[in-house]
Amino acid sequence: MSTATSGPATVTEYEAEQVTRANASAAQPVVFVHGLWLLPSSWEPWARHFEDAGYVAVSPGWPDDPETVADANADPEVFARKGVGDVADHFEAVIRTLDRKPVVIGHSFGGLLTQILAGRGLAHASVAISPAPFRGVLPLPLSALRAGSPVLKSPANYNRAVPLTYEQFRYSFANAVDEEEAKRLYESCSVPGPGKPIFQAASANLNPWTEAKVDTKSPERGPMLIIAATEDHTVPPAIAKASFEKQEKNPGVTEYVEIEGRGHALTIDHGWQDVADTALAFLRRFD
Repeated sequence: MSTATSGPATVTEYEAEQVTRANASAAQPVVFVHGLWLLPSSWEPWARHFEDAGYVAVSPGWPDDPETVADANADPEVFARKGVGDVADHFEAVIRTLDRKPVVIGHSFGGLLTQILAGRGLAHASVAISPAPFRGVLPLPLSALRAGSPVLKSPANYNRAVPLTYEQFRYSFANAVDEEEAKRLYESCSVPGPGKPIFQAASANLNPWTEAKVDTKSPERGPMLIIAATEDHTVPPAIAKASFEKQEKNPGVTEYVEIEGRGHALTIDHGWQDVADTALAFLRRFD
């Protein structure tokens, strides 16, 4: 693939080190794309699991992501003003430095970004987990509105970084786990997130020029699996299923799976490996 772009999408030194490691390996690269209110470190158990299965993992950040949760909470404004297009272009820059087209796995807004990247022809195969909606996805359940309300309640949040309180995290992410686990996940994983992507997704169907759009018809998209969680408040199955219905018109293989009894924290909670194995079984078919 070609070299990275310059400007805002420039690959960081840490990301370049991951790419160098991947390019030195004979293994299939897997690129993990995190969503709002999390960091690349949220994928660490997945990265180990996929490497044990024979892949080589690359976990880029969004532009300017801090290294740790403590760093993120100490300087929340580093997240501000990042939009869907900025992040998609950054991941494209990372992927284009790989010698081999990767499989791509993303969660939440990372699931939307995964679909954008696949639509750009950058994925060998992809898995979008509880993906945020894009232009043309019409369902907007009340729980999704409530989950987005910490950002959407004030137009000023468009250019701000917005943290979640524990109560907001409990509703949006950790509603399907017990209180002890919910508190542990909040303390170990939750960071502020840019408000801009939430506004972009919420207004996508009103804005023909939105960055929250996906080329679902691209013949270069590759096989895609969309995973939903039945108890997800942030991206209820109605949203994930509507994304699938747009994607299944693609000439490539498109599949949809719902995982019972799980919420939006399905990639980081105690049952993450079940989700990882669902993704892995799909991707194995296209090795």
